[in-house]
Amino acid sequence: MRSWRGCLDAAGVRGDAARTDFSAAGRFFRRREFVSWGAVRLVAPPESQPHAMAAVALVCYTDDICDRGPVEERARRFEEWAGHVRNALDTGQSKHRLLRAYLHSAGLLNLSRTWLDSYMAGIRIDPEFPGFPQEADCQRYIETVTLPALVLCTAAVPRLVPEQVFSSSCRLLADGTQRADFLTDLFEDLRDGRLFLPVADLERHGVTRTDLLEGRDTPGVRALLSATEKSARVSIVESERILGQVPPGYRPILRFLIGLYLSRLDDVVALGAAATRRPCRDRPVASVSLLLRSLCAGGDTGPVARPTGRNRGRARRGQEHAAADPGR
Repeated sequence: MRSWRGCLDAAGVRGDAARTDFSAAGRFFRRREFVSWGAVRLVAPPESQPHAMAAVALVCYTDDICDRGPVEERARRFEEWAGHVRNALDTGQSKHRLLRAYLHSAGLLNLSRTWLDSYMAGIRIDPEFPGFPQEADCQRYIETVTLPALVLCTAAVPRLVPEQVFSSSCRLLADGTQRADFLTDLFEDLRDGRLFLPVADLERHGVTRTDLLEGRDTPGVRALLSATEKSARVSIVESERILGQVPPGYRPILRFLIGLYLSRLDDVVALGAAATRRPCRDRPVASVSLLLRSLCAGGDTGPVARPTGRNRGRARRGQEHAAADPGR
């Protein structure tokens, strides 16, 4: 692993002020997403790390403004933040370190503001999230929020294919990872008064919002979660083609990202209906193992490793344990 100073040098970051801003973005990323931060530091090419951290930090900070704090204040805080972002993009200046780090990155990489503008416009729905009546509403969210965020975070990754081909693969990955997030965040979202699963899906399986909020283990709830998990997995597996669309040095970090979300889906399967009653967290040992496998795979473009028989057994045991849970 190259030193952070070496990564800043490799990324072309010059000047103490800019280096301080990128370092602040890196520290925020580390606090917010330690597992992903560690993966970037260990397996991403040094020249890409400061840019990736600047983009991820900006996206995560914006997401936090939308999701945290009193609900009645979120819309106001978001509009204030959106104004800061818009002004920063217009003037190329900001008093906020995370915005300055992104501006430095955009200048060095010659990035268009299109994707950030799209992301800020799309995520405006989050502070007072109304829910998704239909699958089409969910798809619109993925198109206007998740995809722009993913493209922003991969801006430093060179493409071996035309941009529209790479974006198409990102769209698949965005679809799968967002659906996975809907499942792993289900418990916390419900407690926050939000539900990201389309209402039409609940109705199709005979599930009510109360069923989910009260953590009921019914055939309909299990079918709903299973159908969402399978849909997410199909999209993520299909998105693996992205590994062949980037240079070999960038494949391990994308392999890790894909594997991490597949692992999260395995954990959702293990929890079953219990995913409505407790949060789903990354398992540190499994994450380290995945990171090592991604590193060893190097520039391979083959499929990301699927769960072993032992992991499948762990999922089955988790479901059996959930079935015996007297708290449901």
